[in-house]
Amino acid sequence: QVRVVESGGGSVEAGGSLELSCVASGNTNPWPCLAWFRQTPGKEREAVASAGRGGITKYADFVRGRFTATKDNRKNTLDLEMHNLKPEDTAMYYCAADFNWGECLLTRSRYNYWGQGTLVTVSS
Repeated sequence: QVRVVESGGGSVEAGGSLELSCVASGNTNPWPCLAWFRQTPGKEREAVASAGRGGITKYADFVRGRFTATKDNRKNTLDLEMHNLKPEDTAMYYCAADFNWGECLLTRSRYNYWGQGTLVTVSS
């Protein structure tokens, strides 16, 4: 059974840092693609970062240089270090996983398995 579980959300002041963790289980091999998305009420879920087996990472323009995604193929985890957080980073953050090989696109349709989310709140 596939499970995707996020942890590490919380509240922080603008300019601060947080680290999110994601564990994806139910695959006997390393997941080809893991990714982080985020969503605020009334808005579409948007991609934040993705990571593939070869260590290739992709980032949304609005987090590049501030966020770092690190994938551990042995543990099937994807950590997201977030620095210089801004109030507009406030959102529910979701981890996603997919069995399919290929480019780990920053699109919601690329991923078939999702966690329940972890809330990040950044105050000004």
